[in-house]
Amino acid sequence: MKREEMIRVVEEHKLIAIMRGVEKARAVPAAEAMYRGGIRCLEVTFNQKSDTRIADTKEIISELKRSFGGRMRIGAGTVMSAAEVQAAYESGAEFILAPNVNISVLEEADRLGLSSVPGALTPSEIALAYEHGAALVKLFPAGNMGLSYCKAIFAPVNHIPMLAVGGIGLHNLTDYLRAGFTGAGLGSCLTDARLIQEERYEELEKLAGQFVEKAREAGG
Repeated sequence: MKREEMIRVVEEHKLIAIMRGVEKARAVPAAEAMYRGGIRCLEVTFNQKSDTRIADTKEIISELKRSFGGRMRIGAGTVMSAAEVQAAYESGAEFILAPNVNISVLEEADRLGLSSVPGALTPSEIALAYEHGAALVKLFPAGNMGLSYCKAIFAPVNHIPMLAVGGIGLHNLTDYLRAGFTGAGLGSCLTDARLIQEERYEELEKLAGQFVEKAREAGG
């Protein structure tokens, strides 16, 4: 997915579900539940503590791509090396997210035709990421820093589309979208580990629907 298409997808759907630490057997049912609730973008993260993270993540993304085809836009998250970019590409991921700005990661993603959404906190990091090809920049952790910080950041870099990630939930999603974020990444507040572990997929579907409705309330 090219930069312009990634921006369009986030503008349209607003929300990216972050699937972290989900077992392969539950990944597809969980993703299906969120899809039924209205989620259309999903990232599967690399567990940086795991020695088998590349093989594990490739397997899950590949399975999701086989199951969903083009119904859901699927990417890789916590991508922190060029090798992980390559693995994401081989698995069929369309985009990558990261918690940091790594130029080698951005360059490899660009070479392979993947959209990049690196994580940044300061104006310097945000501008550097965008100059090196980021489709959007993930302001992380946006919710923990607070809206006043985010609004101050927007002033000098308002030409750069940004994704709010970290500390975003049902209680503040509309506030962050209305403040100027193009979209938001949703981790444990949506991809609830207990709901998935206990296979309570109807509840997960309902939760996803609540987030989608909140995004609509914000004008998305």
